[in-house]
Amino acid sequence: MSNIYKTLRKLREQKGLTQEKLARLADVSNNTVIKIEAGKNKNPTLDTLKKIAQALDVSVDDLIS
Repeated sequence: MSNIYKTLRKLREQKGLTQEKLARLADVSNNTVIKIEAGKNKNPTLDTLKKIAQALDVSVDDLIS
């Protein structure tokens, strides 16, 4: 799961979303998205991962691979 920040940024940018827009779609704080992408939150909760994956229309496995 150590590369989640790279994968998250790549998927978010492919969808044309800002960090703020993704946070709103996923119903998580903007700070959460920023910290994950910056590599400061290396172990986001499963609930957070599910919300972000759903907002990006990918599986949790896609997000953490």
